[in-house]
Amino acid sequence: MFEPDIVGAAVGFLASLADGGRALELGIGTGRLALPLAARGVPVHGIDLSRSMVARLRAKPGGDAIPVTIGDFASTTVEATFSVAYVVFNTIMNLTTQAAQVACFRNVAAHLEPGGCFVIEVAVPDLRRLPPGQNVVPLHVGPNRCAYDVYDVATQAMSSNYVEVVDGRATVRSFPFRYVWPAELDLMAEMAGLRLRERWDGWTRAPFTGESRQHVSVWQRPAG
Repeated sequence: MFEPDIVGAAVGFLASLADGGRALELGIGTGRLALPLAARGVPVHGIDLSRSMVARLRAKPGGDAIPVTIGDFASTTVEATFSVAYVVFNTIMNLTTQAAQVACFRNVAAHLEPGGCFVIEVAVPDLRRLPPGQNVVPLHVGPNRCAYDVYDVATQAMSSNYVEVVDGRATVRSFPFRYVWPAELDLMAEMAGLRLRERWDGWTRAPFTGESRQHVSVWQRPAG
């Protein structure tokens, strides 16, 4: 996610949609995209729940010039409107209920100018990787570390889990998510008054196909 080619493609994509206007980043974090986007001349405002992540943004060159509102991006409001809003790198799945994801779309729609766009980068749920009759997908297995995802296909809940063994003692970290399908996102957008404008396999605008494991989708608020 930090590779220069990936960052550059994402920033170029978002800058073209901003088209001289303002950008709103949901889950701005440490500014991986916000800082280079601001360097391109796009005014960026961020929303993030983590004060420690925002502190890391502030410590970077130019980070103190980017305004950030602390809060849950499904409901936190900003006193401004934007040409583009975006949430990247699966962060929409940090909202662990369908209701919260729907609320996010409605919140974004209320912040978009007429003709403004909402961009999401997120994985396509890859349930084909699930072994028959199981709900666990190994991500990495090593002598001292392992990682695996756990899926609940009835509720679309999932978690990513990381186990590390040091001096015979194991530490476990688990992060909850809610996976979401492209068509489900389209319906959420429609409920918020947005329409699908384009969908790609990634930031370079490669075609989205049935074999794509992620997508970058753009929904637009009607201009009139």
